[in-house]
Amino acid sequence: MEIQGLQALYAGHKSVKALAKALGDDSVKTVFAEGLCASAAPLLFSSLAVAAPRQMGRPFVFVLDDAEEAGYFYHDLAQVLGDDDVLYFPSSFRRAVKFGQRDAANEILRTEVVSRLAADARPLFVVTYPDAMMEKVVSRKKLAEQTLALHAGERVDITFVEQTLRSFGFSQVDYVYEPGQFAVRGSILDVFSYSSEWPYRVDFFGDEVDSIRTFEVQSQLSKDRQQEVIIVPELAGASQGKVPFTDFLPADTVLVMKDMFYLRDVADKVYADGFSAQALMDEQARSEMEEAEQHEKLRADLWLIDGAALMKGMLDFRRVEIGHKPTAVPQATVRFHLTPQPIFHKNFELVTQSFQDYLAKGYTLYILADSAKQIDRLAAIFQEQGTGIGFTPVDKTLHAGFADDDLKACFFTDHQIFDRFP
Repeated sequence: MEIQGLQALYAGHKSVKALAKALGDDSVKTVFAEGLCASAAPLLFSSLAVAAPRQMGRPFVFVLDDAEEAGYFYHDLAQVLGDDDVLYFPSSFRRAVKFGQRDAANEILRTEVVSRLAADARPLFVVTYPDAMMEKVVSRKKLAEQTLALHAGERVDITFVEQTLRSFGFSQVDYVYEPGQFAVRGSILDVFSYSSEWPYRVDFFGDEVDSIRTFEVQSQLSKDRQQEVIIVPELAGASQGKVPFTDFLPADTVLVMKDMFYLRDVADKVYADGFSAQALMDEQARSEMEEAEQHEKLRADLWLIDGAALMKGMLDFRRVEIGHKPTAVPQATVRFHLTPQPIFHKNFELVTQSFQDYLAKGYTLYILADSAKQIDRLAAIFQEQGTGIGFTPVDKTLHAGFADDDLKACFFTDHQIFDRFP
């Protein structure tokens, strides 16, 4: 069974339908989804795309408690929905913000998110966490001034495109291998935008864009055909003219989070820590003037917002809270009856007993695994035991399994059964 089958199954869940109804009512600004655990939340929100496609025609921003939790949540959403509409929005700083060490790969991911939001690309799921959420982004005006869009079939002079890329600060090279570069070979333009994981190959026929494809840097082989390309230069390094991320979001964005007060506290701590003395120093000796300029450049208020500003920005949007208790009195509450997958520690007698108990209660068992070998291994164990336990294999896995009392279904993961974590 493909994992999208679980998406369709959950689309019929009574609580998913109730949540879809609440989101369809513009007068309901706050919703509490009670009882969610393990990987139920990503599966729930991915199923809304099937249960209520009209309500999903807007951005959803999931603010998890930290980078690790956000990473697992992103993985689960992408497993069901694919990578095209699920984006990760990390902090642009490596390690903690206070060390001031920028991460080029993370800056690309952040630029991709703001570019997609500015282009009104919907539906869109963005997964983030407090350290990233409180970091300012380029304004829509600045982004529009520094964006070049090319469409297949569009008539445009390749010389104009070259001049525009140079004005954006792109470097012309023989072969592109990192963001901020472009190369021209006859009628072919290769360009590596800061808003994409892959470089683009634009083939011109005269002054018409004939085709656009992504390609592999190492092999130079084309990958996927595209209808358009959004080219954005490096924008994260400039501290001037930045705005809070919440100011950038479309007005109909839905925020999904656990605890708004916790997010505020994390933002306040990161803001108070600011940038450490290590970040403010340079390996080479500085003059007093250079040191003063560096301190001015790394002022926390230029790069970050504090907890109060973050909270104020989030209050402007509709919110779905998925934690243990709501921040305030919600206007609607949707209840789920779930229990997390038991910890088996490779005790297959316990696995067998637990599965038999669930089957006796009329539950359906779904085993999620990325590897068919793990499914075969588990089936062989049950066959050796002579238990006759039957289950439905699912071709992809989630981070953590759970049982749903309303659906009478168990969604268990192979890595938790075999105690084998990535």
